[in-house]
Amino acid sequence: MTNVPETGRTSRVQIRLVIMQVLVFSMLITLGGRLWFLQIRNGAEYYHEAKSNHVQRVVQPAVRGSILDARGVPLADNETRLVVSASRTALMKMKDKGKGVMTRLAGVLDMTPKEVMDKVRLCDSQTPKPCWNGSPYQPIPVTLEATTQQALQLRERPEEYPGITAEPTAVRRYPAPGGARAAQVLGYLSPVTDDEIQKAKDTDSPHLRSDQVGRSGIERTYDRQLRGKAQVTSYEVDNLGRVMGQTRSDPGVAGSTLVTSIDARVQAVAEFELQQAMKVVRNETDNITGRKYEADSGAVVVMEARTGRIVAMASQPDYDPNAWVGGISGADYAKLTSKSSNYPLLNRAIQGMAPAGSIFKVVSASAAVRAGYKFNDKYNCSSSYSLGGRSFANFESKGHGPITLGEALKFSCNTVFYALGHKEWQRDGGLSPKKDAHDWFYRTAREFGLGSETGIDLPNEVKGRIPDRHWKQSFWAANKNSWCKQGKRGGTYVEQIAYESCLEGNQLKAYDSINFAIGQGDVLVTPIQMATAYSAISNGGTLYNPTVGKAVISPDGKHVEMVAPQSHGRLPIDARTIADLDRGLRTVVEPGGTAAWRFGGWPQDKIPMHAKTGTAQVYGKQTTSWLATYTKDFTIVMTISQGGTGSGASGPAVRNLYNAIYGLTMDGKQDLKRALLPAPETKLPRINPDGSIDSPEIRPYVPPSPEELEPPALAGPPPTRHD
Repeated sequence: MTNVPETGRTSRVQIRLVIMQVLVFSMLITLGGRLWFLQIRNGAEYYHEAKSNHVQRVVQPAVRGSILDARGVPLADNETRLVVSASRTALMKMKDKGKGVMTRLAGVLDMTPKEVMDKVRLCDSQTPKPCWNGSPYQPIPVTLEATTQQALQLRERPEEYPGITAEPTAVRRYPAPGGARAAQVLGYLSPVTDDEIQKAKDTDSPHLRSDQVGRSGIERTYDRQLRGKAQVTSYEVDNLGRVMGQTRSDPGVAGSTLVTSIDARVQAVAEFELQQAMKVVRNETDNITGRKYEADSGAVVVMEARTGRIVAMASQPDYDPNAWVGGISGADYAKLTSKSSNYPLLNRAIQGMAPAGSIFKVVSASAAVRAGYKFNDKYNCSSSYSLGGRSFANFESKGHGPITLGEALKFSCNTVFYALGHKEWQRDGGLSPKKDAHDWFYRTAREFGLGSETGIDLPNEVKGRIPDRHWKQSFWAANKNSWCKQGKRGGTYVEQIAYESCLEGNQLKAYDSINFAIGQGDVLVTPIQMATAYSAISNGGTLYNPTVGKAVISPDGKHVEMVAPQSHGRLPIDARTIADLDRGLRTVVEPGGTAAWRFGGWPQDKIPMHAKTGTAQVYGKQTTSWLATYTKDFTIVMTISQGGTGSGASGPAVRNLYNAIYGLTMDGKQDLKRALLPAPETKLPRINPDGSIDSPEIRPYVPPSPEELEPPALAGPPPTRHD
């Protein structure tokens, strides 16, 4: 064995260590260089390539929940249609960007190539509609109304139509059962906007870009419950749009069903009778203007008196909500929003404002009692009331002598309320109001719920107006400069009014108060406000929030969430005054009352009827018809703008509505088999184990014949005034 010197062995080990160190440092230098090359030298290039491999979501919208009437009849549901869609991703891969396919598709669908191409283009701030607001990675609907023949033609020759599909799809439908369109109550759908997506982003109900959302009516109020949850499948795609794999899939959930308190049968009658009343009165001559009544708009509300639930609500002019399905055309949108069509999108039951006229007198009678005047004392009903050299007359200038407040309601005596309003204005200090002025008339009106929203579960309700001292001051401050510029002493009527308003428009004057006492002047109310107030008189004093929604039912039918009636206050009068008002309003439909001629033969002993007529004067227009009525079950308020007197224009329609509800003939006989709703509906529709709901059949409303409409002769002299 050869012995190696120790020094030699040590040097070889050192050499090996040096070599290993050199190798390690070389590898580190190489790796560092590579990292520098990837992250710094070519970092931007690789960043953009990685960025181009990203996730895209394909959304399958949830089936929107149905909207049913109180018995389960669909007011809004979904129907299966043949929907032709285009894959924008597939089209963009073609050399001509899919123009040839879309041109051929246009020929099949009886559309122009431009119409098809417009449907498939993506929306942005510069792109006019129609355009696609959803994800470009999901099928884009081109038409929702393809015929079977068109669908077969596309599916039989797929090689000619790559990227085009024709599939059955659920589409929103408004079936108008029995003729009940309920357009303004239901509302309509339209695509979600970018602002709405951003606002809902961090909520527990975020919007997807493909969502259709409720724009008005209960489609909007209950949109979250009806919309459900869409199925979202996420795919990883590269910069060429090629799908590289599925990353996740979130299952969808169908929308819940909304049961409303609307009765489709009563709704159909309400719509027909309102429209018919307006047609009839347009053939009658206005004695004041000498022209035919214009009857340009109107509304009617049928409400459960003890709960505030809405049984029917109609507004004229109306529209077909199906016009919005699949995207509304420019021509149809122009019709719905033009002045010439008188804005049918407005729900005049909650958005139409007008002076209340004499139906306001229940407020004034209540205010008088609160101010210390006794309900059953006698007050002079003269033919006119003089103030500052001006004479304010009764309707048809007829007087009744000393009468009670109840009789003042029966005869609708203006002068009784003129005097009471004037005296209270004086007691409060007149033009120099006291610091402790009671303002009983104005305060009582507000506590009846006027000048405020009722809280109905429909969007965009208006408040109306109670022109008290505070309102006068703020209105004057906002308009003073305009009045002073327009006004002219001794000029035209309008110029003189502007001149006076400039100087003293902030003062609550005597004539303001006497006009207010009969619901005139600057008073503005809505039909829903008056229905709520009259319902409160009927039910003993409770002011309910009106509601259309009654229950929300989960898709499987296992969970039911009731929409319970809620109160927002009570009438500011005691039970005795409510009873006095109730008796006074009952006499309005009895012999001598202003509505008696419309309620001849009514079975007052079995179904007590209460009413108040009103004829409101509006500057520059014909008078507005008002009729407020109630039984123990229901309250019905109808108004017709430029329609004449309360009982004259609205009376027949309201009577026919009650006859249909209770199954009555004009001579007061009742047939419960014909009655649509002899008592308010208390039960929900029957829910099947699979979550479906049985829907009863509904027949179109058949109006009574002229013979059936002939009222029995009234006892005593015929009425001389139809206020």
